[in-house]
Amino acid sequence: MSGKIKFIEVKSEIGAGTRGASLGVDAIKIAALDYGSSLFNRIESVEIKTENQMLFETAGTPYAKRIKGIVAIYDRVAKAVSETLKNKDFPIVLAGDHSTAGGTVAGIKMTYPKSKLGVIWIDAHADIHSPYTTPTGNVHGMPMAANLGEDNLANKINKPDKETVDLWTKLKKIGGMSPKITYKDIVYIAVRDIEPQEAYLLKKHNVKMISAAEVKRIAVEKIVRNALAHLSHCTHIYVSFDVDSMDSSISKGTGTPVRNGITERDAGKLCVRLVQNEKVCCFEICEVNPTLDKENLMAENTFEILQRVVNQINH
Repeated sequence: MSGKIKFIEVKSEIGAGTRGASLGVDAIKIAALDYGSSLFNRIESVEIKTENQMLFETAGTPYAKRIKGIVAIYDRVAKAVSETLKNKDFPIVLAGDHSTAGGTVAGIKMTYPKSKLGVIWIDAHADIHSPYTTPTGNVHGMPMAANLGEDNLANKINKPDKETVDLWTKLKKIGGMSPKITYKDIVYIAVRDIEPQEAYLLKKHNVKMISAAEVKRIAVEKIVRNALAHLSHCTHIYVSFDVDSMDSSISKGTGTPVRNGITERDAGKLCVRLVQNEKVCCFEICEVNPTLDKENLMAENTFEILQRVVNQINH
């Protein structure tokens, strides 16, 4: 990718079950200040208007909480990502909760509608629920299902009302097309907390999974080659890095920490090595939650990874 990096700040947390992810972006900026870094001075940044005021209202439907606000944010994120790509710049999305990642994908597809888009999802969770299967109703468990246009009716446990179904359909169609990706366009890395409804889809579609244990055991270089080889049929690749992919001993400052994750060193190496590939057109970091943390540790770890990614892209 030529052009310069542009930060897209999405301080939204209405898709999460735990409060505080909307503060993640500022926590990363504070980490930058503590390190004496001028990163946020040097790189142009655009901030997406959020709907976080909805947190003070009722959640609306139990099977896709605050989805009305999320539809609005998807739309804004998609436009910002698309505009950045059309300017031949490289969008780095700094997001609160992971629900808005569907908006990022919509933005890439709006820019390159004929492109085959690969997704590398580094996360403790597969995020492949729909309002029909969600155990929590939190939309940050649904962005991959939105990208895939997946309802998973075979494993339906909920009966969402008409309004919810209509908004979910809208969410899937943002960017003017659904589905935006297929199962063979996905590589999951470090996913280890999966509900049965999700496990059914991953097995049925034989989705490429690279476990946290494999990342520990095999050199990152090999893991990356393996992931990129799986997506060799794709023309563009989007990398989404959820900080809960890291082990819960490190990742206290995130809403849903999970044991047996990857180390921050491996996470950094993975992200840096992935953005070296010229097909990678967008990188995203999400789910830093400083309210659950001590000494802003998660944001500091995340900032170090972000700085290395930026240096690599500018290289």
